[in-house]
Amino acid sequence: MPKLIRFNAFQMNTVSHQSPGLWTHPRDNSHRYKEPDHWTELAQLLERGRFDAIFLADVLGVYDVFEGSADAAIRHGVQVPLNDPLALVPLMAQATRHLGFGVTCALTYEHPYIFARRISTLDHLTRGRIGWNIVTGYLDSAARNLGLNQQLSHDERYDLADEYMEVVYKLWEQSWEDGAVVNDKERGVYADPSRIHPINHEGKYYKVPGFHLCEPSPQRTPLLYQAGTSPRGTAFAAQHAECTFVSGPSKKVVKKYADDLRAAVRAAGRDGDDLKIYAQALIITAPTEAEARAKHEEYKRHIDIEAALALLSGWTGVDFSKFPLDATIEYIDSDAGHSALASFSQADPDRRWTVREAAQFIGLGGRGPVLVGDPSQIASQLEAWQDDTGIDGFNLAFAVAHESMRDVVDLVVPELQRRGRYRQEYDAGTLREKLFQRSQRPRVHSHSL
Repeated sequence: MPKLIRFNAFQMNTVSHQSPGLWTHPRDNSHRYKEPDHWTELAQLLERGRFDAIFLADVLGVYDVFEGSADAAIRHGVQVPLNDPLALVPLMAQATRHLGFGVTCALTYEHPYIFARRISTLDHLTRGRIGWNIVTGYLDSAARNLGLNQQLSHDERYDLADEYMEVVYKLWEQSWEDGAVVNDKERGVYADPSRIHPINHEGKYYKVPGFHLCEPSPQRTPLLYQAGTSPRGTAFAAQHAECTFVSGPSKKVVKKYADDLRAAVRAAGRDGDDLKIYAQALIITAPTEAEARAKHEEYKRHIDIEAALALLSGWTGVDFSKFPLDATIEYIDSDAGHSALASFSQADPDRRWTVREAAQFIGLGGRGPVLVGDPSQIASQLEAWQDDTGIDGFNLAFAVAHESMRDVVDLVVPELQRRGRYRQEYDAGTLREKLFQRSQRPRVHSHSL
């Protein structure tokens, strides 16, 4: 029986996410990102399309590597202005019953004790539909605004992340026993102190002596997402991730990421298939192939090369204003985003990308493929990508909000359902139960309390 294709919607609480320049399209409504209805309408649309989740990206700085300034990012709305993603979750949860919410939170700059409470609160308010995309950050501008001269080195960020996870696991999983909340009105006892434990954590980066402030939420630990594909990021994902995101311009690149991730998971003692892998993609579709191709050409006219290079410079830490547009991208090691540059160079050695080609590519949908065609053609392309790479689904970027997602829901989802490659209805339960048929993450007992 063929594996079902899964969808997440890749979004950001800003005017321009993965398609810099497309906010200028006359049908785009990304400028409404400040309005509650913008997000509740999107959430209801995605739930109608039986998406697993809306996945909210985030950064805590600005893209100021290009020309050594944030001016290009500000001028072109490249992920700035940018609002907090977590505030959107209760809005969208109230408007839906099944849709999951993956939120990106950089652990590098927020104390785990405070963060654990925020996520537990969202897990309660969504009835167990919250997921956390674990990131360590990649922008020096964020580090500077939070009191550091620059961010920690790439690998040291993951060393800190390992301890961070140890702390939040203790808070979420071990601090409150099952049954600690008794809610006994007759005796006047809400919770049993003997079943609530201080975690007494003291490590290199954090000291947390007390117990978790929240009672256990439906999932305890949120569904865990991760997106790093560097060697250190892959090792981290093998230990912690239940779902992971990969981005690459070709099947060859994506298959290598997927194979490496599953091998790392198996090496960590887990089932290699016990990891949902979503590949980034942009779908451009219409009732006929001719209409879809015309729409693609229409979208391409709104690509902004300077905006795309501001985005790529921030991702990689490399100032692409210093290179001619026809210069070839070679692999450059940086402490920003190893994976972003590698996906255009080292990971696919058969192709040499120019700066202009890379900018045009990410200018429409980011670092994933752009799939163009009528619904039947799109369905066949999605099946081929999944079957040839071993991924589980797609993290769908958009070109025009909310047109891109509406086209997928109205045209592509019914075709995939007709082929038996997409679910007809949601399963019951929490986000983790919908994806893995289990209510909680396997308990972590690296340290006893």
